[in-house]
Amino acid sequence: MADRLTHRLLGFLLLLAFLFAIENLRAGQEEYSDGKDYSKEVVPAEKSWCEAPPPWEIRIGLPGWLAGLDGDSGVKGVETASDVTFGQLFKHLTHIPIALSINARYGRWEFWVDGQYIEVGTSATLPGLLFTDANVHVKNALAEGFIGYRLINCDNANLTLFAGARWTYLEGDLSIVDNGDARLVRLRELLGIRNRLDFSDSIDWVDPVVGMRGRLRIWKATKIFAEGDVGGFNANADTAYALRREGRTIERQSIDSTDWSYQLAGGLEFQLTRWLWLQTGWRYMKYDFKKNGFTDTNALNGPFIQLGVNF
Repeated sequence: MADRLTHRLLGFLLLLAFLFAIENLRAGQEEYSDGKDYSKEVVPAEKSWCEAPPPWEIRIGLPGWLAGLDGDSGVKGVETASDVTFGQLFKHLTHIPIALSINARYGRWEFWVDGQYIEVGTSATLPGLLFTDANVHVKNALAEGFIGYRLINCDNANLTLFAGARWTYLEGDLSIVDNGDARLVRLRELLGIRNRLDFSDSIDWVDPVVGMRGRLRIWKATKIFAEGDVGGFNANADTAYALRREGRTIERQSIDSTDWSYQLAGGLEFQLTRWLWLQTGWRYMKYDFKKNGFTDTNALNGPFIQLGVNF
């Protein structure tokens, strides 16, 4: 009797196992009836905020800088002040400014060069009777090259520490004239002073530069960027002088020689297409250079716009 019950129980268990296997087989056929092999499906990983950019990148831009000019310019010890806002720039330009920038990056290393050339002319009123008007024509060129390393290297944000050099060229043409007052004609003859004095000369120098720049994505194809650098460090400081009026005579006086430069820039960058980008913002660049009769303490300050391509 016990053996019969045991055989019946085993048979019932085998029947349940068989029915359970059939049900699982049917369920499996229904689950995979769409033809997909879910056993090989990989659950997508959560995307990291700091995705690395492509290993190579090249950017070429054509910048336009509507910079005003404010400060002192001097040639052969004769100094004159200029104050031309960027709104008045087109009235004082002698030709269209020339500018270009090229950037290349491999991994975290960046290399870039840029430069510009500009000519402006302006006039000023001088105190005194013998010379009352001054005309100044300034030619300024700069070219700079840097190597940088990205401390932060993400597609959404990057921060680069860089060092390099900036070449600056300065040429000044200065004319000081009288106002044509006939009462001073005899006085000029007695003092041997001409009605017009002209000064012209040029100089160029290379400054070491260090700085930092970065970009941060704030919305889709829009980024905010900023850059700042310091250069000079009195590397080219030597001797300097200026001409000063002492009574009826003009004397040459020694002044402190300096060689510093500072630059700040920032704004927005828009990726218009896959290859085309646009930057717009504000740029400030200050020189503090005095050497061998040359003076350049001008600040270039104003909005800029740059259109470029990236590869």
